[in-house]
Amino acid sequence: MTEKKHSVIIAPHPDDELIGCFEILDDPNQSITIIYGADATAARRKEALKLREVFPNVGNQVFHASVPSTYITTEITLYFPDPSTENHPAHRGWGSIGEALARDGLDVVFYSTIMNTPYIHECKDSMKKEAMLDRVYESQKQMWAYEKKYILFEGRCKWMF
Repeated sequence: MTEKKHSVIIAPHPDDELIGCFEILDDPNQSITIIYGADATAARRKEALKLREVFPNVGNQVFHASVPSTYITTEITLYFPDPSTENHPAHRGWGSIGEALARDGLDVVFYSTIMNTPYIHECKDSMKKEAMLDRVYESQKQMWAYEKKYILFEGRCKWMF
């Protein structure tokens, strides 16, 4: 039996984790904690908690103003929004924390929510991704209804220092 790999996904907003890291969430060999920005509304927090219904490998879901130090270890892969490509100030701010941790030698992978990066690839199961986005984040359906880039593509990369 394969031991599960523990990963932490940093999502400035509820839905960022599904848009940028669906394939990580959908991997049964991952044990996942998600850290969201503390400014999420009560309604969006309630939606985010539905992730546990669809992804049994999601454990803790934390709403916090930063990354609690208990989640910063050499045994954990950290997924942050890419501060060099993201447009949203919160994504860039959280991504800069990831950049500092990567420079310190921790295992950091950067992901994209806007899909304009040179490292995107086609999502392995875009129909499942769309179904999960619709099921979990009903309030955001209009965002990807006409913008299929949120569903069809994902992008993750490691920076070399």
